Amino acid sequence: MSYKITLAQAEPTWVAVVRDRVQAQDLSRFVPAACGEVWSFIRAAKLPKPGRHVAVYLDGQEHVEVGAEVSEKFAGNERVHCSLLPSGRAVTTTHYGPYAGLGAAHAAIRAWCAQHGHQCSAVSWEVYGHWEETWSADASQIRTDVFYLLA
Repeated sequence: MSYKITLAQAEPTWVAVVRDRVQAQDLSRFVPAACGEVWSFIRAAKLPKPGRHVAVYLDGQEHVEVGAEVSEKFAGNERVHCSLLPSGRAVTTTHYGPYAGLGAAHAAIRAWCAQHGHQCSAVSWEVYGHWEETWSADASQIRTDVFYLLA
């Protein structure tokens, strides 16, 4: 897959998240479970205008925040926390296809940065498009936006 890589100014966005340390091999189980837990919290708390699901990789390794965009700051609980998506100069691309292929988008961003004299920080995040029923039949249409904060 060919990726269009662009520079962007990432704006802070409120998110409701579950924070944890997760090994790479466990992300495919953790992310959907955490998104479900956060979505249940959002509904129960009656938070207005929830948005897309997100996964933030805070140190390029195990520390993650997973959840959903929200429209305002809120009081969380022992599991669900109010946080902000990273802000600042970032590099981004859009991945179309199954989530299992997201590694290619991350690799494309890192390669583009190396070729263009930019240095990625250890902070990256994914913003998942709202699920559409057509994606069940055609997974190539699944949209995920991938971001890396620049160092």
